[in-house]
Amino acid sequence: MNATPSSIYHETRLRSQILIKMPSILLFSIVGLAAVCWGQHASSDVFSVIKERVVAELLKSRIDDRQVEDIVAMMQEDGSFQGIDYADLTRVGGFPHRHHTYNLVHLAKAYHNKASVHFHSEKLKEEITRGVRHWVEKDYVGDNWHDNQITTPSNLVNLMLLIGDDLPEDLVTRCQPMINRAHMGASGARPSGDRIVIAGIVAKNALFLRDNENFEEIIRIIEGEVKFSTGERGMQHDYSFHHRTDRVNNTTSYGYGKYANVFGEWSYYVAGTKYAFSKQKIDHLVNYYLDGVYKQLVYGVYTDVSVKNRSITHEATFEPQGIPEIERLLLSTDYRKDELEEIIQLRRGQAKPTKSFSKFFWQTEHFVVQRPDFYTTVRMFSTRNRNMEIPYNGPGKPTHHRADGTNYVMLNGDEYHNIWPVYDWQKISGTTILQKPKLHPPNIIQKAGLTDFVGAATDGFYGAVGFDFISPHDKVAARKAWFFFEDDYVCLGAGIRSDSELLVVTTINQALLRGDVAVMCAGEQSVLPAGDRKLDAVKWVHHDRIGYLLPKPTTLRISNQTEEGRWSDITDQTFVSDELVQKDVFKLYFDHGRRPSSESYAYIVVPSISDEELATSSTDNRGIEILANSKAIQAVRNTKLGICQFVFYSAGKLEFASDQDVKIDSPGIILLTYQGDRISNVTVADPLRKLPKINVEIPGIYGVSDEGCSASPDDNSTVLEIDLPLGVNAGKSVTIELHASDR
Repeated sequence: MNATPSSIYHETRLRSQILIKMPSILLFSIVGLAAVCWGQHASSDVFSVIKERVVAELLKSRIDDRQVEDIVAMMQEDGSFQGIDYADLTRVGGFPHRHHTYNLVHLAKAYHNKASVHFHSEKLKEEITRGVRHWVEKDYVGDNWHDNQITTPSNLVNLMLLIGDDLPEDLVTRCQPMINRAHMGASGARPSGDRIVIAGIVAKNALFLRDNENFEEIIRIIEGEVKFSTGERGMQHDYSFHHRTDRVNNTTSYGYGKYANVFGEWSYYVAGTKYAFSKQKIDHLVNYYLDGVYKQLVYGVYTDVSVKNRSITHEATFEPQGIPEIERLLLSTDYRKDELEEIIQLRRGQAKPTKSFSKFFWQTEHFVVQRPDFYTTVRMFSTRNRNMEIPYNGPGKPTHHRADGTNYVMLNGDEYHNIWPVYDWQKISGTTILQKPKLHPPNIIQKAGLTDFVGAATDGFYGAVGFDFISPHDKVAARKAWFFFEDDYVCLGAGIRSDSELLVVTTINQALLRGDVAVMCAGEQSVLPAGDRKLDAVKWVHHDRIGYLLPKPTTLRISNQTEEGRWSDITDQTFVSDELVQKDVFKLYFDHGRRPSSESYAYIVVPSISDEELATSSTDNRGIEILANSKAIQAVRNTKLGICQFVFYSAGKLEFASDQDVKIDSPGIILLTYQGDRISNVTVADPLRKLPKINVEIPGIYGVSDEGCSASPDDNSTVLEIDLPLGVNAGKSVTIELHASDR
């Protein structure tokens, strides 16, 4: 029986419970022995132990004997497979040849698996041999380096581990140069996710060849990749991940499957052996998962579409992320174990979300908020970062505006699932976009931001986000801000301007249409029939358990109708379906007209609310007061929670209550939290990332005990001089706790 991470994890926990009361010397000896032998391997040959674990992982996928027979039936006399276009080696073709080596690996799994009727079948081995011989004679090399340095070497080395010992020696030898295109000097082995993937291929090949020296060297390379690389490729100090030097957010793509999970996989393979990774590195990985990856997944379970780049134009499945990565971590460390185990329960559907938090990824300019019943994000970019991936190899060609202050809101996680072929890519949730006859060409999607003031202040629960936005594509400008409270958030825009004769719109949301759209318009509540219309004097809109509340009656455009498009419309990849897709879509947006010079907007998003509850809601009974919405200051007060949030685009002062002002000596974002009638905490951040200190004047006489802050009480006010983070932490929030002054 092959050991799995799950079985090993539960066995290890049982052992730890039995051993916990043993004398320490005896315990150390037994645990050391158990570490070498866990996974039901008693062999003293460490290489064999590790190889067995790797092979067991390959064999985890279910083998369908009928599928094996179907694959064999597709094999032609020369060892090629029907249905594969072997002539298409282009980047946009997707390297269809990969299916050839995938097929061989699938057949080899059946050959190696005792549960298959094809276990050690001579006939199947002959078919595999024929397929391998075709490959080594043709040596297909695609135009995309990834095909040659990762896809083919990975499939071939897996094939060797499964059946290489039974293949003709000449074929094994001839496969080696192809496998060896994955090497640490290869162009794709640059620091970041691909480096660790390529290292894993090299390590597998060293296992197959029993090359101890090379294996040990490669394992240390893999271990060494778990580190901060802020400003370069790799993990940033805020636990986001940049795959390239363009500083685009790749946390849940390259930084998850090709980085964190590959490291975790190898930590599991070598655990308890002389090659084992240090606990320090594994705990660092735990922090990255919990504070980086899982905070950019909906409830830590489902893909968050806001962090996707070009891959958003691939048709996807909607399902929870897996749990093997967490089980592997729990084999090696107890660090933050309760949090990891909670994610397992959520992904298994055995628990409901309980966590509430906000986090700003200051290196990536991505803000996330989670409550037990909703998850929402704001994606931005500045002069420090670029907006989006280049549409390498074809996908993602309409993604020009997906970082322009995008604000998706999700209750289930599937609100935007596969909407993309029918999506209006110039009406992206949260954004302010010029409505062009068509998007600019794909080759100019990626742009650096034009402004420095992009950031957020958060105390870990509440948060305010400010974005001095100028479109690098169309020069549309707006000051955009979001203010997040407990169960709602306020969205403000001011100073919207454009010199174009084309319309400018701000989209509140565009999502799959799920049920009725109810509105309160001109004092009357109604359910809208299907269609597209402009409505005046709208007080609120309700759709799919989300309310959109207007502080004052406003003109809005609302569409709830069937839209159509094709997956092939949004990618240049040649293998994508051109079948017509129809989906029902909900769109809600402001039309700012042509050549706006100083337009503004304001709305409140109230997730997880019924239309009956929304009908009784107002800014007053929700405790929301919009204090300012101008080019200079955007600010909101929540009287029910005792919170004031301010975005100052320049030094200034604002009265937020009777005879109570807040003043700042430079641009910045401020949160004031009250307990009763006294301020308990002040949170500040510098979106410009330039200041060593910031001075904030608040009403009342206070002292501080926090290092990095001093207070200068004056006539019923206190000036706080607050040290700001610099270097890799520039842009991170600082929270100061106040106490009554001795004065």
